[in-house]
Amino acid sequence: MDLNLLRVLDALLQENSVTRAAERLGTSPAAASRALARLRRAVGDPLLVRAGQRMVPTPRALELRDQVAVLLRGCDDVLRPGAGFDPVHLRRSFTVQATDLLLTGLAGALVDRIHAEAPHVDVAFLPEAMEGGPALRQGLVDVELGVLDHLDPEIHTRDLMSARLLGVARSGHPLFTGRIDARRFAAAGHIGVSRLGKRTGPIDRALADLGLRRRTAVVVPSHTAAMMLARDTDLIALTLPDWIPGTISALGLRTFPIPLDVAPLDLGMAWHPRNTADPGHRWFRDLLAAAVLDRTGVRDEPGRSDATG
Repeated sequence: MDLNLLRVLDALLQENSVTRAAERLGTSPAAASRALARLRRAVGDPLLVRAGQRMVPTPRALELRDQVAVLLRGCDDVLRPGAGFDPVHLRRSFTVQATDLLLTGLAGALVDRIHAEAPHVDVAFLPEAMEGGPALRQGLVDVELGVLDHLDPEIHTRDLMSARLLGVARSGHPLFTGRIDARRFAAAGHIGVSRLGKRTGPIDRALADLGLRRRTAVVVPSHTAAMMLARDTDLIALTLPDWIPGTISALGLRTFPIPLDVAPLDLGMAWHPRNTADPGHRWFRDLLAAAVLDRTGVRDEPGRSDATG
């Protein structure tokens, strides 16, 4: 049966009037009357009959009234994105690709939020080993979090925050005995963080503009390793401002502004468009974004929606 006929039937059985049903449906009484005739033939019952100046439902119509209403609500739930979605019933695992620095400052708060709203949802964090590859396209990763580049053209993105990196060194580092300018900063030994072993980056280009060079004495694959190394040596590492202050102080480290004109890092999230309208995935993206923004003291704008990349 034509779904539109079911909507007409629902209106007729709710209103017990062809005229009022037509008004409810935004159509003409003649069209509603023709639809009623078709319904009578299909059901084999008059459905609505005259009783003086009004129409009354037949016993068969009364049987159908609640059934039709439930059926239409079910159809609407199927066709309307996210209708009836409640994360408390969600049983699913999400995979997030992020640097260990972001993970360290984010995982605890995110897991608490997830378990408060969706106790049956799990999350797996992956390192950046697949960064810039087809992991999102292949469905191996649900969300990529961090500096977004080298993405496939169809990937959707959402900007989250911009942050200027800070230097970090052990509290007793000789650098803290005086003003930290570009020359003293360059003269100190540095720790590079790169899973590919890269030794240069924006810091080096900014120093070169001033005629300076630094020595990257060690390159490690993670920010966690860099922090531990900075704790035990006179080498300098980099970190995000106010991201893991408790960890930094617990390790006996101290942060300082980098005395260079270096562009801030733009951090965001990325996902494949197959997941854009999925209510569970959208819920997870919103939860992840809220955890990042709360961590940085930023509040999302009301009514903000996902952007496409």
